[in-house]
Amino acid sequence: MSRIRVVLCRPSHPGNIGAAARAMKTMGLSDLRLVAPERFPSPEAQWMATHAVDVLENAKVHHSLEEAIGDCAAAFAMSARPREWSPQVLDVRAAAARAMELGASVAFVFGNETAGLTNEEMFACQYLVHIPANPEFTSLNLAQAVQITAYEVRMLAASAIPSQRTQPLATVEDREGLYRHLEQAAVVSGFHTPASGSRLPERLRRLFSQVPQLEREEVNIVRGLLKALLSKWRPGQ
Repeated sequence: MSRIRVVLCRPSHPGNIGAAARAMKTMGLSDLRLVAPERFPSPEAQWMATHAVDVLENAKVHHSLEEAIGDCAAAFAMSARPREWSPQVLDVRAAAARAMELGASVAFVFGNETAGLTNEEMFACQYLVHIPANPEFTSLNLAQAVQITAYEVRMLAASAIPSQRTQPLATVEDREGLYRHLEQAAVVSGFHTPASGSRLPERLRRLFSQVPQLEREEVNIVRGLLKALLSKWRPGQ
């Protein structure tokens, strides 16, 4: 379970950080990351953590979400809000199963208590995940959402088959490099004009989110091809 990471983006109330740490520990999770927390460390967080203060003390604080998830093979954006444009959508149980299938470090990313995840934070992830709830009232407290997610992960971890993978999976940072390279090639070739309002960047992210077990070598092959094509491209071709 050490490869399962919980990331809280811009948490505004330290008590919720402590409660999330407690929820994690009850399910055997310990890797907590905080992105630009409003107040941390804080006595309120320790009060709410109860006997999970060790999770708080080992929590890492990051300035950006990219920094918090860059070395993960996948990141799951947790949101009750449907988005017109988003990565592949899963429910929380399917997301837990996907996390187990990958057999590598993954992150479950939770947004601010009031506003949730921004579109930029969501698109930094490979999946958009929802927790099935009463359609008339889908709002969950941050710690409740962490608890449900951690429970689903624990249930799947008990029956997971050890990965036989020999090649390392592409990390979130590897994927981001690929997206930048693809967009550069699209702009240079004239296929994409950013000012046009085209949703090509989002479509590319959604396309590659359909490939859960993308290997680092496969990313390198695509980027090598793009580099070769760009080196031979001349304006007007």
